Amino acid sequence: MTAVRGPIRSFDDALAALPAGFPADADAAFRHHRRLARLLDPATAPPGRTDQAAAAFARLSRAWQARSADLPVLTSPRHAYVLGPALAAGDLTTVRTAHYQHDGHHREAVLKIPRRPRDNDLMAHEAAVLTRLDTVGEPRHRAYAPTLVESLRDRAADGTERVINVLEPLTGFHTLAQVAAAHPGGLDPRDAAWIWRRLLTALGWIHRARLVHGAVFPEHVLIHPGLHGLVLADWCYATATGTHVPVIVDRYRDRYPPEIHDRAPASAATDIHLASSCVAELMGPQAPPPLRAFLRGCTLPRQTSRPQDAWGLLAELDELLDRLYGPRTFRPFTVPTAPDI
Repeated sequence: MTAVRGPIRSFDDALAALPAGFPADADAAFRHHRRLARLLDPATAPPGRTDQAAAAFARLSRAWQARSADLPVLTSPRHAYVLGPALAAGDLTTVRTAHYQHDGHHREAVLKIPRRPRDNDLMAHEAAVLTRLDTVGEPRHRAYAPTLVESLRDRAADGTERVINVLEPLTGFHTLAQVAAAHPGGLDPRDAAWIWRRLLTALGWIHRARLVHGAVFPEHVLIHPGLHGLVLADWCYATATGTHVPVIVDRYRDRYPPEIHDRAPASAATDIHLASSCVAELMGPQAPPPLRAFLRGCTLPRQTSRPQDAWGLLAELDELLDRLYGPRTFRPFTVPTAPDI
């Protein structure tokens, strides 16, 4: 059977589409189920229609269980994750969408699956870092990093074991690489300002937890345009302040500050250098001379000559922005919408 054609945007649309079943293509079927599950979840049902939603959701669950029998599933002691299509290919991992049931509700997840078993230690390291941020980092800033659902071990038929990190999905976010691609002539500094401010806030939070992210690159910085939110992703390169960054990302080798190539200990100044390079690239020729001078001071070769306190640097940036553009005002910001997955 094939799913109902046309957009499915409302609770009633989902009810109408339910009897038609799922597309034959596995990825399309996964996306169709994901869309229906979001709309039919009793927790978000329209007023007075919770019972109807519960019945429809149960019917959807039974139909999907039958349809997904031939889809790959990863199982942990806590959950069974039905794998969906690949979302992205990172430096070390393949990132896949997935869904699972928890407390009777449909839940979505993102699975980071290492392509090589030799990278299992980095996946375990990322899980440990995210756990440290949960326990040591200030809770009010926790949204600046992904949420770890669990870290599981999966053994393939050939005996190969992989450490897989399960994360809560980040809906509506775009990487700085995508933002830069959408603004090839450079981003207006007034729009880059809120991204820069959020990034420095995130770094201040990380450094207070005595951690260095170690890989603040455009693909690892995600923003939510409408909410002006920011998340730093890919924590397998993070390290404790005063220790070495465990791995260098080859394609960004030229962007690292000298201390990384010299195998010297990383510090808050390391992250500030990397973040400032991202912001400089994002604004490009749009940056006025005072902002370019500010960025140069953040990317000096000598680590001890750079700013060491992200939150202190944020205060200095705010003073400069106020002199250049006056009091802060909210500026709506958009990025071309990515396909629904």
